[in-house]
Amino acid sequence: MKELDRRLIQIVPAARQLSLQQMEFYAFVHFTVNTFTNREWGDGKESPSIFNPIHLDANQWAKNIRDAGMKGMILTCKHHDGFCLWPSKYTWHSVASSPYKDGHGDIVAEAAAACKKAGIKFGIYLSPWDRNQPLYGQGKKYDDYFVAQLTELLTGYGDIFAVWFDGACGEGPNGKKQYYDWNRYYEVVRSLQPGACIHICGPDIRWCGNEAGDTRASEWSVVPRRTADTEKIAAASQQNDDSNFRQRIIRAQDQDLGSRKILQDEQELIWYPAEVDTSIRPGWFWHPQEDHQVHSLEKLIDIYEKSVGGNATLLLNIPPTSEGLFHENDAARLQELGAYIRRSYRENLLDCARLSASPAAPGHDISSCRQPDAAYYLPADETGSATIEMHWEKEITAERILIQEQILCSQRVESFAVDAWINHAWQQIAEGTTIGYKKILRLHGIQTTALRLRILDSRIAPTIQFMGVYA
Repeated sequence: MKELDRRLIQIVPAARQLSLQQMEFYAFVHFTVNTFTNREWGDGKESPSIFNPIHLDANQWAKNIRDAGMKGMILTCKHHDGFCLWPSKYTWHSVASSPYKDGHGDIVAEAAAACKKAGIKFGIYLSPWDRNQPLYGQGKKYDDYFVAQLTELLTGYGDIFAVWFDGACGEGPNGKKQYYDWNRYYEVVRSLQPGACIHICGPDIRWCGNEAGDTRASEWSVVPRRTADTEKIAAASQQNDDSNFRQRIIRAQDQDLGSRKILQDEQELIWYPAEVDTSIRPGWFWHPQEDHQVHSLEKLIDIYEKSVGGNATLLLNIPPTSEGLFHENDAARLQELGAYIRRSYRENLLDCARLSASPAAPGHDISSCRQPDAAYYLPADETGSATIEMHWEKEITAERILIQEQILCSQRVESFAVDAWINHAWQQIAEGTTIGYKKILRLHGIQTTALRLRILDSRIAPTIQFMGVYA
């Protein structure tokens, strides 16, 4: 084994990262005064008096999220406008000053309770940029304020699975600049919610580089350690006069973050998986003119299978209306998406197939691939190649093949191909590079009695945890 490969396979996910990856698909809920002003970014001057979602029902949110196949909800507890969806002790710019429930409402509490009732997890978004707060731009004074609010959210609403920080960083009053004390924020999260992943401007989950739902052909989870500074530096660059500042870093949009070529000269490596975040409609907040622009089921399926099936997690935003409900068009699409996922991945045709493979290492027989548990197939040959064959007594029609590596042994596979037995010969029908936690390949209704997976290159013997073939 080459020294580089030996280093690479030692990088594995932390328990919190593994748990997040296993969730696969979860929701963003963007809701604030912007919902009532028809804007995407507020300026912090909005009066709390405009905020009154008279029919708000967080249980409706959670039910639709769960029915769509999502396993969690991240709520924008405070966006850039500084308006708090909970009655923070540190500002009056909150629901406590609004007509909602006569100032006695707490939407964070309602959302957390609804998630618990629906059996899904709850997470928080808290914008570091606060356009309403006079302390913004005063260094430690503002950091103290931000940490106080972060502490309220991490101690008052039960278990938190995700803390989502973006890097928006504008000028405060009189042009004052604020340089966020990220390490301090991280320490607060780790001490109060050690099981929570810190997303985007954080050390656990990285941004995929766009908000359109686009994905990379090769998504790596083992990347240079300096990748974790990408969004923090991008945030700081908004306050930096050096025009070359942003060009000196790894960019979230870079197409290759983890190949051997990219990593060979890197001294420090980390496990830092990608999250694809996009909205179910054009905007992040509700706009009545977009009620008939909800993405089609076909588009959402494409995003889902390329992200969840491309070694990333999917964070899909659904914005409540000014009444406090998911619009009927959004809710209907979520129900359709959930039905599709349940129907399409319910029956694994591999359950009635005969499996064979390259000789296995002791205790890692090919039968391990039948169940998505901790066991995995491991070929005895460490050169990085292996072959797995699937045979059926009768012809099947295959629409999808799903492959998972055991990522507790790191991410290893660099290239592979899938063949089908057609006209008494093997014919290649698909190929790919990375697999990682999960890879979904579309086979477009191929009719065959046998399929073959060929691992062509791997950093060491590949670890295949699970496979599925679906009609």
